[in-house]
Amino acid sequence: MKKFTLLVLLFVSVVSFAQNDSKRIAQYNLENKIAILGYDPVAYFIQGKPLKGKKEISVSYQGVIYNFSSNENKEAFLKNPSKYEPQYGGWCAYAMGSAGEKVEINPETFKIIDGKLYLFYNAYFNNTLKSWNKDENNLKSKANTNWKKFYK
Repeated sequence: MKKFTLLVLLFVSVVSFAQNDSKRIAQYNLENKIAILGYDPVAYFIQGKPLKGKKEISVSYQGVIYNFSSNENKEAFLKNPSKYEPQYGGWCAYAMGSAGEKVEINPETFKIIDGKLYLFYNAYFNNTLKSWNKDENNLKSKANTNWKKFYK
């Protein structure tokens, strides 16, 4: 009976994790399951600038693949993934706050707020980081609420 109970618990855990991974993959801004267009999420914090990651130095975290520019950055990520993952699944923070929409980002346009990474759209003379900075607290509050609608 104990073995059966253990097997049932193991099965439920595996199914639950697989569903969470599927939800992340469906809601996150990914290209071939790769986040941030292949940029290193740790570099924004450690090096203070965006750096392109290498596919040879990557890790899959809950179904999402992150590339890193160095093994040191990869190790830092593995110690605390939630510290380095971009907010709102890697979608444009401004668009999430202003309209509740998933909009592509330019990985070179970012801001770290309260130890969290926010990414922004920046193309065709439209740098949404500038708009975000004008009303950051309000937009951040709205973005947090809007993201919950996508990722329950």
